[in-house]
Amino acid sequence: MEKRRCSWAEGAEPLYQAYHDLEWGRPTHDDRELFEMLCLEGAQAGLSWITILRRRENYRKAFAGFHPEKIIHFDEAKVAALKQDAGIIRNELKIRSVIKNAKAFLNVQAEFATFDTYAWQFVGGETIYHDFASHEQVPNFTKEAEAMSKDMRKRGFSFVGPTICYAFMQATGMVNDHTQDCFLYHK
Repeated sequence: MEKRRCSWAEGAEPLYQAYHDLEWGRPTHDDRELFEMLCLEGAQAGLSWITILRRRENYRKAFAGFHPEKIIHFDEAKVAALKQDAGIIRNELKIRSVIKNAKAFLNVQAEFATFDTYAWQFVGGETIYHDFASHEQVPNFTKEAEAMSKDMRKRGFSFVGPTICYAFMQATGMVNDHTQDCFLYHK
């Protein structure tokens, strides 16, 4: 018998299904992985998630494995090269956002010891489990995502609106929005 998935992943290509099955909604506490997901969610703004998933390895190569301590040294020549990189979304604002966010990320790490401590405070340190029957019931953002967005913007992050922050929370398991008919739904 085939597994039932959230409707957005049902019948999707294997890459999308693997992301749903192995990553989405699973708690992540590794700072580098959190930074990667924050950057990828920002890159996704206005696009479909599969567009970013297909380019994920290219993003890892282009942005030094999402190591913020390396990204903060990207200069104008590097930005110009990234704008020519067909393996990523060549939007200059999104490219510059990764560099800007790397600096803000390191500042947060300095203040909170880890970005993980900072990010997870918005959900009280534990995954929020929702009880949605269908994907249509899942909101675009929540009060927790709004609070995260507001605080991150104040700290100098960009491409961190409430919708992006909520997608980031879902992707990193701060929120578990697997629907009731999904095999990953919490019982």
